[in-house]
Amino acid sequence: MLKTICNFISQYLGVIVLIVAVLAFLFPWMFSAIPTTAINYLLGVVMFGMGLMLNLNDFKVVFSRPKDVFIGCLAQFTVMPLLAWGLVQVFNLDEALAVGVVLVGCCPGGTASNVMTFLAKGDLALSVGMTGVSTILAPLLTPLLTWLLVGKSVDVNVLSMILSILWVVILPIVAGIFVKRLWRGFTAKAVAYLPAFSSLAIAFIVGIIISASASRLMQGGALIVIVVILHNIFGLLLGYLIGWALHLSAPKRKAVSIEVGMQNSGLASSLATIHFAAYPMAIIPGALFSVWHNISGALVARLYASHSKL
Repeated sequence: MLKTICNFISQYLGVIVLIVAVLAFLFPWMFSAIPTTAINYLLGVVMFGMGLMLNLNDFKVVFSRPKDVFIGCLAQFTVMPLLAWGLVQVFNLDEALAVGVVLVGCCPGGTASNVMTFLAKGDLALSVGMTGVSTILAPLLTPLLTWLLVGKSVDVNVLSMILSILWVVILPIVAGIFVKRLWRGFTAKAVAYLPAFSSLAIAFIVGIIISASASRLMQGGALIVIVVILHNIFGLLLGYLIGWALHLSAPKRKAVSIEVGMQNSGLASSLATIHFAAYPMAIIPGALFSVWHNISGALVARLYASHSKL
């Protein structure tokens, strides 16, 4: 019964996140008692779970198929940041929203992309390998790309951001890997429940972000919603087209598409909260992306799964 519930939670993450987001927006008091600093701890829990699920076989794809992983990670850290910058220019967003959109674009892929790739019948090994490599590269690339794209107009403390990502992302992953090596029996039993547990943590992160920025979401208006949706959709589409142009197989194209289009938006919200407190609206793009990419990811996964040759 418990495994059935966990499978349900993992499969319908998009629906759950949407329900939580709507409740947090309409009734902010439901999550307002939880401080926004809890986002860091919940994100750490998700990353710790990722560490528990990682093993050396997951990184074999990096050495057995370096070209595929390189293509995916290069797309991850070029397509989404440049899309973010381009959308900021086209829609002439103010500094605060611009910072938030760029932060989302410069973050690595999230663990939800692995779930969606599995549901899409994509190349799961490639997806996990890309997530792992992009996450490892994030402490360096996320701050540097953010500085390059918005550093002229906004003060970006690169070193401080590097330390934050190491603390919130890398350290929990390393701790998870360490715990797995020490308590293999416990970890083997827990792995079946980890995706659902991580999904609930993601839903709570969304709830906290939305409730904390409910009033500001109204100020952001429909424009920022459109920008976030376009950012995600173009990311999914361009990720797929890059795979198609490079003659990757259908499962690989699906993996690259989902990995590029789905970001670790919880990390973007965390960085916005910690490092851009002077721009409170900067948290909004991450909050909206957290909701939308789980919905679009689930829809795209169903589309890909129903068309094996797509």
